Amino acid sequence: MNTRVRNTRMWGASGAAAAAAVVATMVISPTFGASASAPQVAAKAKAPKAKNVIFINGDGMGAAAREAARLNLTGLYGQLNMDKLTNSGQLTTTPDDPKAVITDSAAVATAWATGEKTYNGAISVDVDGNRLATLGQQAKSAGKATGLVTTAQVTDASPAAFFANSADRSKQDDIARQYLDVSKPDVILGGGEDWWLPKGTPGAFKDKPAEDPAEGSVGTQGNLINKAKKAGYSYVSSAKQLDKAKNGKILGLFSNEEMFQQRPEGQGDIYDPVVDLPTMTTKALGSLEKNKKGFFLMVEEEGTDEFAHSNNGAKLLQSMRQLEKTVAVARAYVATHPDTLLVVTADHETGGLAVEETDTADESGDGISAEDGPFSIRGSEKKFYLDWTTSGHTSVDVAVTASGPLSDRFSGKHPNTYVHDVLSEVLAPRR
Repeated sequence: MNTRVRNTRMWGASGAAAAAAVVATMVISPTFGASASAPQVAAKAKAPKAKNVIFINGDGMGAAAREAARLNLTGLYGQLNMDKLTNSGQLTTTPDDPKAVITDSAAVATAWATGEKTYNGAISVDVDGNRLATLGQQAKSAGKATGLVTTAQVTDASPAAFFANSADRSKQDDIARQYLDVSKPDVILGGGEDWWLPKGTPGAFKDKPAEDPAEGSVGTQGNLINKAKKAGYSYVSSAKQLDKAKNGKILGLFSNEEMFQQRPEGQGDIYDPVVDLPTMTTKALGSLEKNKKGFFLMVEEEGTDEFAHSNNGAKLLQSMRQLEKTVAVARAYVATHPDTLLVVTADHETGGLAVEETDTADESGDGISAEDGPFSIRGSEKKFYLDWTTSGHTSVDVAVTASGPLSDRFSGKHPNTYVHDVLSEVLAPRR
């Protein structure tokens, strides 16, 4: 309880006061109150309407990844922040692709952002390549502040689908250009500096770094960082600069590509972002909330997908830890801003993952099918293994949990386009 109050101080005196009120209400209003009229008063209270949306994507995070994180971070009988949200359901992930059964991130993010199924690799275009209206652009047109935060490139598939249109997700330099010329999100924080600068023009992060010599500037749209500065964005590339950046339009690029190195276990795999996801999310919320008409913030942890592709259990759990801290930041915000809808889900499952006993007789093989671990269970001497069946995506349903206005709509099982149905009521309301 006290931790929640401390966490909300970052949003100013009004947020802290509201948090104190929430805590006081929790303390003095037990289930069976002294006054018989209290439930009647509560029943008459008008539920807050959603003004803000925080949408969090644990890329590639299936049920087994959530369970592994629960055991590792909270113990045998603990509960993750993402599982403490008031409503839960399931989403299917099938794309509309003539060549594939299993989705990629682009097709799912397009379903979320536009309400239409499409082919793998598409960024908010339909199966015929026609551009579709996106929630990010619609929210901006409605006068709301918008932002994206990710540990991937800021122009990668999931954030891109909310703020750009492209027949090919690989055109990340053009997606960056669209951010500046078309959708104009107020806050852009993550990796991918390489796509904002012309080839041969390194920025804050040098070309061909030792940890990955393949990285280097590759843009074809000119110096987009300079263009962003001229458009009024504060450009930052370090934690210190981000902390000092004034609220308003912020472009933060903190790596050449993703904000980690997804190499095989023990061979240069690194998860040590220049700025971590909870810090970027906190900064984004503090800036976006200044808009009186509300905001839309899309947040993504990419390591949960990339390290699952590498069947790297240790780094998967490290990524899940940062995602869980980020959800805690969002929950603290929602606790003092009841007009905020918070949604946590995944675009798809990666790795065909299972959580298993530490039974050496049950070892399932080597290579992709090898078990990974053992991993500790918090507060227990017991351990568990992670067992992978693929280095790709699978078609299993993913969990969705939500709190705040309209969160009850996520109960049940729905296609992933249903995310758009709910979020559009806040971000693109019908006139």
